[in-house]
Amino acid sequence: MKKKIMIVDDHKDVRVMVKTGLERVSDEYEVTGVESGKECFDLLTRGEIPDLILLDIMMPEISGWDVFATMKENPAWRGIPIVFLTAKADPYSKGFGKLSAADYIEKPFGIIQLKECIDRVLTR
Repeated sequence: MKKKIMIVDDHKDVRVMVKTGLERVSDEYEVTGVESGKECFDLLTRGEIPDLILLDIMMPEISGWDVFATMKENPAWRGIPIVFLTAKADPYSKGFGKLSAADYIEKPFGIIQLKECIDRVLTR
């Protein structure tokens, strides 16, 4: 059975690159891309629960930090592993992200690096 991965990123090119890249290097994943925290919450509310979420931090309206916090407050969603996938590389963000989420990957990244991270997180 394929693992469901959701990517939440306001940049369409990132969503397409992650979906296309992961699905090319492995048939293990089914990748869904959404452009906002609101869309993420809409899918989760409808019961579309992924095995892992790749979450950008810098997004309009609802930041990735706020999406993360809201998910951790909801008992139905708090167990979903979240990997921050972001261009935010300041020491505070990296430190907090690595401590709070399953992992933290800086953009730009390689698709093999991303796959290895996902595999590591999903086998924990």
